Amino acid sequence: MTRDHTIADLLAERRRPTFSFEFFPPKSPQDAERLWQAIDRLVPLEPDFVSVTYGANGGSRHRTLAITERLAQESSLRVMGHLTCASQSSDELVRAIEDYRSAGVHHVLAVRGDMPGGPTEPWVPHPQGLANATELVRLVKQTGDFCVGVAAFPDPHPQTQDPDLDARLLVAKAEAGAQLAITQLFFRATSYTAMVERVRALGCDVPILAGIMPITQIGQIRRFADFSGAELPAEVTSRLEEVADDPQAVREAGVEIATELSLEVLRAGAPGLHFFTQNRSTATRQILARVRAAS
Repeated sequence: MTRDHTIADLLAERRRPTFSFEFFPPKSPQDAERLWQAIDRLVPLEPDFVSVTYGANGGSRHRTLAITERLAQESSLRVMGHLTCASQSSDELVRAIEDYRSAGVHHVLAVRGDMPGGPTEPWVPHPQGLANATELVRLVKQTGDFCVGVAAFPDPHPQTQDPDLDARLLVAKAEAGAQLAITQLFFRATSYTAMVERVRALGCDVPILAGIMPITQIGQIRRFADFSGAELPAEVTSRLEEVADDPQAVREAGVEIATELSLEVLRAGAPGLHFFTQNRSTATRQILARVRAAS
């Protein structure tokens, strides 16, 4: 399919699982160089789409918009722009949506976002903003002709610790107009499959892509798990700690773990994999190559 076809079109066709990559806005010239090197090395893998995360502060948001615009205008990639409710008024959100549209971006990942302290800090809406991601989905759909994605939580959201509530909220976002969901990182295939079952039991068939985090360092994955609220299982940490003194062995174990997880969720019916690349390419390329070889 051409870039004119939406991600929802790809998922509806169900020819094969989709593969996609997420990047984040760089904070320095060195980070920017690393980002574009990673993009250059991943583009030949022909991802179905790429996305750029959207922070809760003005500088990060500006960088996100600039990178997303460049990708949309200078590449053949299908690009998804991120958008969060955090720390923004409704007027600011509309301007960001219109900026995406002007840049030729036709996909938006609409998420509530977290407060600066992370997902466990109590959520406080902007006084002139929106209360949740469901309202954001409605705003995006009202503002332009976008294909809208949302977040899903295989492990319970750390603020509520209520998987049934997470499922109901995902259904509400789909009813508001979301056409696909992308999960937060997780480390057990059963977390993904149980979440999908809860959503399907509520009569919702929104496609749910599995978010996959390549593991390259033990400390890194612990930080991300703590920040996101994802459960870090003992069977994962034990495999990494067995080789903790050998950085290359840690990377190899991490690639094996992510490959195994990817194949498990695909065999369980996941419609696609979304890789959180951390603006690096090697581990993601290795995992995807192994998944494609085994599929």
